Amino acid sequence: MKFQRYLFAALFAVTLVSGTEALAQAKDEYPNRPVRMIVPFAPGGASDFVGRIIQPAMAELLKQQVVVDNRGGAAGNIGVEVAVRANPDGYTFLLGNVGTMAINPNYYTKFPYRPLKDLIPITQVVDVPGCLVTHPSLPAKNVKELIAHMKANPGKLNYGAPAPSSANALEMHMFLGATGTNAVQIAYKGGAGPAMIGLLGNEVQMMFVTFSSAVNFAKQNRIRMLGVISPERNPALPEIPTMREQGLDMVVGSWQGLFVPKGTPQPVVNKLYKVGVEMMKDPQVIKRLSDGGVAIITSKSPADFVGFVKKETERFGKVIKDANIQTE
Repeated sequence: MKFQRYLFAALFAVTLVSGTEALAQAKDEYPNRPVRMIVPFAPGGASDFVGRIIQPAMAELLKQQVVVDNRGGAAGNIGVEVAVRANPDGYTFLLGNVGTMAINPNYYTKFPYRPLKDLIPITQVVDVPGCLVTHPSLPAKNVKELIAHMKANPGKLNYGAPAPSSANALEMHMFLGATGTNAVQIAYKGGAGPAMIGLLGNEVQMMFVTFSSAVNFAKQNRIRMLGVISPERNPALPEIPTMREQGLDMVVGSWQGLFVPKGTPQPVVNKLYKVGVEMMKDPQVIKRLSDGGVAIITSKSPADFVGFVKKETERFGKVIKDANIQTE
């Protein structure tokens, strides 16, 4: 009887040790199930474009399936809130951008989340240049001609934007203010994709949009690209001049990066940073993003990305204030 008790105690101890080791091993093997990438916009926009391109490379590096979860609406705020409320275990991360991370906190002053408080920035992954595009029915062939047309037809043109707080809307505010022109904003839900559909259908006659959302339509002559808002011409369409070349000092990028919920373990943050940087070296990722006119930019460290997001938040806060845009 005593021997049986000793045997039971020994077996229990072995089981306990084995269970502890199994739990430790499970932690070390992160991730051991599919990972969710929240894209806070509808399919068809720049965020979805980037997300779909990096998805296979990330899955290969993590050795797990990466599922893209489009959560559009409220200028990206719905998707961000889903990420904020997610379990901080590394199995949900957000592909945030300049709008959701730097602009919205200045515009939606009473919104219940704050990116740098409720999320952990991992790394920037890309910078997507913007461009000014018009419907082909407009007679203007360049920015100078567009300004002249707008002054001759004040308030008669519509422009599309995902939301009043979007980078696209702010870029148009900057353009209208610098040129002394005016136009009517038509807001679209879910990101740049629906607004682009509006432009293709001539519901709106012009808009600022990310280059990646417009490049293929421009190549097909379904829209007309008048200028890019980047320091230099884009290799994907080198014949399109910059806004600076046309007399307007506009340089605005739509960066994107990875974020996880606050409370995510540091080892997971470190791994996701390593994976995030490494996947941007993948030849297929580089080629496909380059073909879309997207620049690959990664952060030196998560702390470096935190500092970048802070500066961008301050910069767009000033833009909103200077443009007298009414916040919500």
